[in-house]
Amino acid sequence: MLSVVNNTELLKKLYNAFDPFRPLPAGDPTYVDCQDVRGDADIIEELGNRIQLANQNTYQLYSGHRGAGKSTELLKLKQYLENRQFYVVYFAADEEDIDSEDAQYTDILLACTRRLLRDLGDIASPRPLLNWLQERWQELRDLAQTEMQFEDMGVELQMSQFAKLTANLRAVPQLRQQIREKVNPHTVTLIKVLNEFLSDAKKRLPNGYTKLAVIVDNLDRMVLVKEGDRTNYDEVFLDRSEQLKALDCHLIYTVPISMVYSIRATDLRDIYGDCLILPMIMVRNPAGEVYQPGLNKLQEVIRKRVRQHAPELSLETQIFDNPQTINKLCLMSGGHVRNLLLLTQDAISRTEELPITERAVRRAITQARDTYRRTVENHQWDLLAEIFLSKRIINDDQYRCLMYNRCLLEYRYLDDEEEMHRWYDTHPLIQGIQEFKEALARLS
Repeated sequence: MLSVVNNTELLKKLYNAFDPFRPLPAGDPTYVDCQDVRGDADIIEELGNRIQLANQNTYQLYSGHRGAGKSTELLKLKQYLENRQFYVVYFAADEEDIDSEDAQYTDILLACTRRLLRDLGDIASPRPLLNWLQERWQELRDLAQTEMQFEDMGVELQMSQFAKLTANLRAVPQLRQQIREKVNPHTVTLIKVLNEFLSDAKKRLPNGYTKLAVIVDNLDRMVLVKEGDRTNYDEVFLDRSEQLKALDCHLIYTVPISMVYSIRATDLRDIYGDCLILPMIMVRNPAGEVYQPGLNKLQEVIRKRVRQHAPELSLETQIFDNPQTINKLCLMSGGHVRNLLLLTQDAISRTEELPITERAVRRAITQARDTYRRTVENHQWDLLAEIFLSKRIINDDQYRCLMYNRCLLEYRYLDDEEEMHRWYDTHPLIQGIQEFKEALARLS
């Protein structure tokens, strides 16, 4: 039996091993390849190969439910491309640069500028970008919140002014619209000088690299803002598509899943080509029966993270009190990786001494279920019940909203003839809520 000190220390390590908000870096030993239980969705084959084969720059979109594992897959793609002579600039746009609650195209362009300067500033000359900023400094100086004259700054300090603008875009709402109004009329010239910078960078890439790619992650977290018949999604991905595609390098942007399922889906395809969607890990089939291969994958996700800290302990009897407790965690996640990590972490936080009990898991599930109850609006219970019965969705804003909120989950599978099938289900956490049960009874 573990001592009290060792038990507490192990629980702390396990708790942090299930951090739901940290994407796994490429090559992480806890990574689990779930391609075969996600309908064969393969980011290397579908995005990586297009980039490798194309003679011209490619512009691609990647989507899926938030927390499904897109960032981990993109980091895997980054390493794959780097091993094939691509210099890859990857960044999560919402970490430092944009506010997902209020994001427009100008914010994304400034974020790209700042990140490219940071990653390539030691390789290429930043002078074209600095000249652009100097020409507009009188307009932008107050918005960057500095009294200094541009010409009095050194190069490093001049470069940092782009960072100040993006920081204020994110952190100071009262300056956000002012910055956009000052920069918007000059986005074409900003792209022009940014491409001059990229052209110089591509000539000076470190040994072993011959091409350049940029991956902009977490744009799928943008909250939908609607004004009349138009949305901020339309403004960024459609109205500004030519500018999004104008950077002289290979580009991948994440896009909200609700837009991929909107009436603008064909417009997106015409502009960017087919959008790759990362579906859930299938833990039940459309008939509601447990899908053992998917369940095994989720168990492997848990097992690998536990093994890093307690390889000598049995997962089924010493970390958890029995195999059924693990199965309950996996099934209630709906095959949504972040939900699995959140539920496991919450169960650990309710544990003072190993093993993690069925009661701790049940309490974690109850807590998560209450969150979903608050997410669903009163008129949506019948919609969720309809989808539970039909496993299909209607191309309508109400359904897209439920997908964005992860109340609806998408699954895919290949049949014996390699034909792709797509189906939908309400999140398992919702299925235990009384309002859902009542809606289901009304329809049955």
